[in-house]
Amino acid sequence: MSKLKGKVAVIKGGSSGIGLATAKRFVEEGAYVFITGRRQTELDKAVKEIGKYVTAVRSDVSKLEDLDNLYRTVAAQERKIDILFANTGIVELKLTPDVTPEHFDKTFNTNARGLYFTVQKALPLMKDGGSIILNGSCVWLKGLPSYSTYSATKAALRSFARTWTTELKDRKIRTNVISPGAIYSPSVTASKRFRRKRKGRF
Repeated sequence: MSKLKGKVAVIKGGSSGIGLATAKRFVEEGAYVFITGRRQTELDKAVKEIGKYVTAVRSDVSKLEDLDNLYRTVAAQERKIDILFANTGIVELKLTPDVTPEHFDKTFNTNARGLYFTVQKALPLMKDGGSIILNGSCVWLKGLPSYSTYSATKAALRSFARTWTTELKDRKIRTNVISPGAIYSPSVTASKRFRRKRKGRF
């Protein structure tokens, strides 16, 4: 398959779960991918799994200096970005009375603020006609207990996408949000264990 032959993709959170599966598929279809993650060991493992046409950059999406380093790495290889998959996210289940300012800030810094600047800082390298994909969630629609902060960050993504669709239309850059249900990935598995523990079934 060569649907993405010659394309360059940046995949935030590409060392596991949805991001890793996406990176593998993009490479199969001909793309060169830059993947990020916070843990070097997981990145090294992902590079081996992907096998070729991949550069891994250790990066924490909540740290703007890490984002700058990511895009410097892309630019140093004289690459332009055709596809940006903003996939990084965290979920910590807490009922509203239990939410602390630290939990609130951590969730929003990663899922909303981090994603916002992931896109903003990518724009100088984005090719006209490129594609921005935001990984949302179906949870923002459901009002599930313990998901108040996580759901709010995912709702913010849909607002970002609407604005970027109009702001970037002259460059023909598309912005889309995908909203998957539960996927068996490290973050979701961890949250499910936590939920079972709260219900006394762990």
